[in-house]
Amino acid sequence: MSEEVPRPAERAKRLPRAVRERQILDAAVSVFSRYGYHSASMDEISEVAGVSKPMIYTYLGSKEDLFGACIRREATRLLEAVQDGIKPDLPPDMQLWHGLRAFYRFVADYRESWTVLHRQAMTVGGTFAAEITDMRTRAIELVAALVVSAGTRKGLGEQAEFSGAGLSAALVGAAESLADWALDHPDVSDGVLASWLMNLVWLGFNDLVEGDVWKPSESDD
Repeated sequence: MSEEVPRPAERAKRLPRAVRERQILDAAVSVFSRYGYHSASMDEISEVAGVSKPMIYTYLGSKEDLFGACIRREATRLLEAVQDGIKPDLPPDMQLWHGLRAFYRFVADYRESWTVLHRQAMTVGGTFAAEITDMRTRAIELVAALVVSAGTRKGLGEQAEFSGAGLSAALVGAAESLADWALDHPDVSDGVLASWLMNLVWLGFNDLVEGDVWKPSESDD
């Protein structure tokens, strides 16, 4: 008598938990990026993942839990990609340039991840927006450390520390806006995008820490 072939659901249970969760999260990111949080259905995620809805609930919880898990995973992957791209043995400006290149490379390679992080999560708001705010805060701290390092090398560490956080927040915001633009212009390379932002922002950083700043005329209030 021939041995009975296991059904798909039975075979699925034999996968390691980490592999199954990754499979579900990959499917969820794809569906959430396409439809948004509110319009995305667990039925669609189940179909794309190739698993049953009860299995999704067992592994990752409700739709809200699943969306939160997607945000945390993609935010971690993004920050790790940027940190890995930074070469600590180089001067601060080159560290930042390499970090920006890594950022734009991630956005190009993982468009769905960026869509969920930058567009869908902020639209939904609430705790999801707080997750993105935390990711942005960590990115700002990373850039600020490079700004302070550059200022310290020039003997202007105090001035760089005073302005570093605010300017880094501006750079991160500009980087995000340019990333959105780049999604519609895939012909522009990550190196060119990073260079544009460096020319727009980093030169201004250098002027500021050296005391060469723009000021409004005395006749303006």
